[in-house]
Amino acid sequence: MPYTTYTTYATLLGHWAHVRQHSLNLSAALSAEDCAAQSMPDASPVKWHLAHTTWFFETMILERFETDFHAYHPAFRMLFNSYYNSIGDKHARPQRGLLTRPDLDTVLAYRANVDARIRRCFEAQESASAWQLLELGIQHEQQHQELMLTDIKHLLSCNPLHPALYDTPAMLLHVPAVTPPMQWIAYEASLLEIGHRGNSFCFDNELPRHRQFVEAFELADRLVSNGEYLAFLQDGGYRRHELWLSEGWDWLRQQQISHPLYWQANPDHSWSEFSLHGMHPLHPQQPVTHLSLFEAMAYATWSGARLPTEAEWETAATAEDTRQHLHQLFGVGWQWTSSAYAPYPGFAPAAGAVGEYNGKFMINQYVLRGSSSYTPNGHSRTSYRNFFPAHTRWQLSALRLARSLETDD
Repeated sequence: MPYTTYTTYATLLGHWAHVRQHSLNLSAALSAEDCAAQSMPDASPVKWHLAHTTWFFETMILERFETDFHAYHPAFRMLFNSYYNSIGDKHARPQRGLLTRPDLDTVLAYRANVDARIRRCFEAQESASAWQLLELGIQHEQQHQELMLTDIKHLLSCNPLHPALYDTPAMLLHVPAVTPPMQWIAYEASLLEIGHRGNSFCFDNELPRHRQFVEAFELADRLVSNGEYLAFLQDGGYRRHELWLSEGWDWLRQQQISHPLYWQANPDHSWSEFSLHGMHPLHPQQPVTHLSLFEAMAYATWSGARLPTEAEWETAATAEDTRQHLHQLFGVGWQWTSSAYAPYPGFAPAAGAVGEYNGKFMINQYVLRGSSSYTPNGHSRTSYRNFFPAHTRWQLSALRLARSLETDD
């Protein structure tokens, strides 16, 4: 068995089945119309996500390992290819919402067909590479499960009725009355190793593990809250060019942005926030989310701090003596870092289509660490490198501050 995450092939196949069902569970509350619409070029229809994750298993695994392979539908190889140039032609990403055909029922039938074939294929499958691709497909689908939620949230936010997908969660009914003061955890300068450790699954961009020197710094013990970010906004944060990177200031003015995505100003000067639970009053104690890197950096400058590097973040997240003092590392919001998304020393993409998964995006993007409340259970780890362009804010991106410490020479 070439995995440490799973003790048997049956365990891995069981996890695959669970993940496949979870995608259907996420879409169960949506109408066929909800699943077909695309709110912006960066987002995709839920129907496309359901089809593309199925395409991955058919194209990457069945096409290679299934006896007497026949495609479910020849056109699907092009329609649901995302960015794999080695696979062939692709349907333009901004036009995925125009794909009214195949309809949702056909996509669900496609999923059922491929799932049955995967089960048969792996009943007697002894190839280690096939099982490794199956695990990659599981992780790939979990990524799309988070995208399904962020994409449908953006779509529903465009509706003036502000429809709720879910009932109001308990976390919004029991908001703490006071935000605890921000504490700072100090770390000495050190030469350390970062990157994935061990034999469990990781993406190729988390490797190879390597040494990196980190100067002395301190990290905030929690994320910045809505209330703290509101103080920045009320202090003219979106009108003060000196707080912004030049590109960020141009972006802000061109897009006429004056507050975080999903915030709405009310006539009585209060604020509301849209979520998958509909429109509700802005809760000052909740962490601020859906920030671009530009907004996160502007706030950090205003507060007299900065964003952490990804090496600093991983140092703090893995330091056993201080980790228990850090809150909201995982499961709340992805945390922007100041680190450009670049290959680790010694990185080399794999051959073939799988090699297109991460490496070719290592330009003009920045790294986020941690995970969000939309991230599927078991999908996060300290070495995980999420990445998006600096202007991106439809993802559940949050803000943790860092500060440099002076050291004695």
